[in-house]
Amino acid sequence: MSAVVLDGKALAAKTEQELSARVAKLKEQSGGQTPILATILVGGDPASATYVKMKGNACKRIGMDSLKVELPESTTTEQLLAEIDALNNNPSVHGILLQHPVPPQIDERACFDAIALEKDVDGVTCLGFGRMSMGEEAYGCATPKGIMRLLEAYEIPMSGKHAVVVGRSPILGKPMALMLLNANATVTICHSKTQNLPALIAQADIVVGAVGKPEFIKAEWIKDGAVVVDAGYHPGGVGDIELAPLADRAAAITPVPGGVGPMTINTLIYQSVDSGEKKING
Repeated sequence: MSAVVLDGKALAAKTEQELSARVAKLKEQSGGQTPILATILVGGDPASATYVKMKGNACKRIGMDSLKVELPESTTTEQLLAEIDALNNNPSVHGILLQHPVPPQIDERACFDAIALEKDVDGVTCLGFGRMSMGEEAYGCATPKGIMRLLEAYEIPMSGKHAVVVGRSPILGKPMALMLLNANATVTICHSKTQNLPALIAQADIVVGAVGKPEFIKAEWIKDGAVVVDAGYHPGGVGDIELAPLADRAAAITPVPGGVGPMTINTLIYQSVDSGEKKING
């Protein structure tokens, strides 16, 4: 058995073509208005700056505008909250992204939660998470939502399947588990205090690696025919799962790179266009 490759790069490229058409139509209908994503970068972290640039480039590729807000490393929580408030009240801005992480003196959770729900296109607010978990309308956290879109595009069955999510971060593991639960999977969440981790992973029909440690999850723990989703990325082009031995044992697999990563930025842009359409079309 050769595993189906869940190609996030190809799906993201296909989606960008569709989004370009939607943005062009929106401009035509609104006299030139386009969705605008505001990105906030606090400090000079090179990786964060690269991610923000990639998100701006993705906006450009589909004809959408982006607004860059760059703040110094010394920014306080109050100053960042004031910037977010200004963007919340700017009718031209349809999505707000606060790049994680922020400098340690800032209360990151308070700043995330200050983002207006309708502009929370990265799915980082507690209110958005709560609404999503209850099956109400909200923008999903970009990485897990991107994974769900990838699974759906390849028609991977989730209903009734046992999904094991390894990792419980508030922007990946926890929302991933709730999204799978909403898709009628039976979900087990594993973490650093979990006992007998290999035995639990061995039961999984769907394994999601979101632990942040290179090749922490061993191929031998995963049963034949499982769907394997690796949300990690580490130097050397490896993820959180030992993928190579699974190429002829798994039913489906996300490559690293080119699987989950492209779907994260794509989902952010996808949700920004959706927000823009709702606002501009009324």
